[in-house]
Amino acid sequence: MAGSREVRNKIKSVKNTQKITRAMEMVAASKMRKAQDRMKKARPYGEKIRNVAAHMSRANTEYRHPFLIERDTVKRIGIIIVTSDKGLCGGLNTNVLRKAINQMKAWQADGEQIEVCCIGNKGLGFMSRIGASVTSQVIGLGDTPDMEKLIGAVKVVLDGYTQDQFDRVYVFYNRFINTMKQEPVMEQLLPLTDERMQKGDQTNDKPKATWDYIYEPEAKPVIDDIMVRYVEALIYQAVTENMASEQSARMVAMKAASDNAGSVIDELTLIYNKSRQAAITKELSEIVGGAAAV
Repeated sequence: MAGSREVRNKIKSVKNTQKITRAMEMVAASKMRKAQDRMKKARPYGEKIRNVAAHMSRANTEYRHPFLIERDTVKRIGIIIVTSDKGLCGGLNTNVLRKAINQMKAWQADGEQIEVCCIGNKGLGFMSRIGASVTSQVIGLGDTPDMEKLIGAVKVVLDGYTQDQFDRVYVFYNRFINTMKQEPVMEQLLPLTDERMQKGDQTNDKPKATWDYIYEPEAKPVIDDIMVRYVEALIYQAVTENMASEQSARMVAMKAASDNAGSVIDELTLIYNKSRQAAITKELSEIVGGAAAV
């Protein structure tokens, strides 16, 4: 049995750790509420621009944007992986990275080449360790995602698709379901499908009528700008969803750590009391034995 001094030091160490995890739990809870509000505020813009893009894709115009054209063959794939910059959030990053690596192995088995855009330090570190081809990266987003930081890395992927460097583009991130559940998902970003553009329309699955527009001065620059803004909105929504998931997962993980620390403290306290009781019993036995000998 460990000595009383050693057990007492262990109890003190675990208590200090428990204070840290409790503080991190409260900080994560505060950030989680802000992240959820930010995610909910971004959804109306995403839904509206999604509806506009859906109508424009069906408009009667001679110009059709490259983002809407399906490629005949798929040889090169670009993927955007959204993870957190920091750890201590349970299996959040592990789940989305496992989903990505399994899909990458399936694509590689079909002879398709893959290039990766990493948003978040954890995804970048993982992809670097496995030797993946990383074309662009964004780290250090902080607690508030800024589109100005995201646009550079995302533009590399969008330009690569426009220039036929990629035949398809996918995005991997954690979708926020509720505080206790976050779901890793894979969504096709390019080419834009009808299903992707109709997603989020709470009123109609499909437009009731085909809309047409009057473009000034011409259709090409307007449609180009709308489609780029649409894809950027999808990426921003994915990042806000992932950040809300991150803070929720970290709060749950820190609460579990605090509870486990409490259990360890109880067990160590019991061991300490048994050790002290054994020492007292031994001293009493020695005293009684000495008195009997006298």
